[in-house]
Amino acid sequence: MAGRDDTHRLGWLGIGRMGIEMGRRLLEAGCDLAVFNRSMGKAEPLVRLGAKPAGSAAELAARDIVFITVGSPDDLMSAVLGPEGLMSAPGAAPRVLVDCSTVSAEASARVRAEVAGRGTALLAAPVMGNPKVVRAGKMTVAVSGPRDAFDLAEPYLDMLGRGVTYVGDGEEARTVKLCHNLILGVVAQSLAEITVLAEKSGISRQAFLECLNKSVMGSLFTGYKTPAYVNLDFEPTFTATLLRKDFDLGLAAAREHEVPLPVASLVHQLVQSLVGHGYAGQDFAALLQLQADSAGLVLVSENADVSDGLEPGSGPEEAEAQ
Repeated sequence: MAGRDDTHRLGWLGIGRMGIEMGRRLLEAGCDLAVFNRSMGKAEPLVRLGAKPAGSAAELAARDIVFITVGSPDDLMSAVLGPEGLMSAPGAAPRVLVDCSTVSAEASARVRAEVAGRGTALLAAPVMGNPKVVRAGKMTVAVSGPRDAFDLAEPYLDMLGRGVTYVGDGEEARTVKLCHNLILGVVAQSLAEITVLAEKSGISRQAFLECLNKSVMGSLFTGYKTPAYVNLDFEPTFTATLLRKDFDLGLAAAREHEVPLPVASLVHQLVQSLVGHGYAGQDFAALLQLQADSAGLVLVSENADVSDGLEPGSGPEEAEAQ
């Protein structure tokens, strides 16, 4: 971790569930943070914690470092380059823009080139985690962009979770995040398949997953998803639609680099089926329900009190949840 420096003025553009938790960590660390969202009601929890409400995205341009979390490449370009975006006002521009969204490398490169003309460095910093993982301090970040910009932002990135990895000076972090989420989907589908096999063989989901989590195959991810699989809680932490988007981007990258991904391609279709069956807005753990339906198994919540492994001192520390 770089030497701590919390003297810079920070901004946060785009306040969703992730932005709330990440901004909260910066405020709890004593940072000077201003926030803007198109619907400022979503930023109210951060304002109550001491964040300064900005009147517009452009107002954040006077900040030293601005973090951004948005949902799509078009949202990124609009939020930064649009007529009412961050860079829309003449004059002021942040030294560093830290984009924590999951967007295509092409969109990121376009924004990078545009803001560089104003003297702003873009760091691609997609995060691995969800709001609960952020709250537990176990989120990780892959970062790419100019090294000097990374050195400036690193102390604040370190405040967001358990580790930051610098992976290159261009768009490499985008690829790291897409690869991470391809693995995420493949593992979630495999976990669903094998859990259904165990249950159809007469073993409770709780017992099977407890054994798995104690074994060498257990991870922070399998532990984190255990309550969802045991109790059929598909309240979204990461929706099926968002996972499909990342598979779309990841498979497009694979085509560009002529890399066959036969397993990921199959899981992509299963995630598409999940969306088509009405689970678009539910957590991707609903892959378990889809698999059970395919196997003729009627799932019932086991209503068990099981840990998600995110409590301090619990669960393996080698893997990352999403």
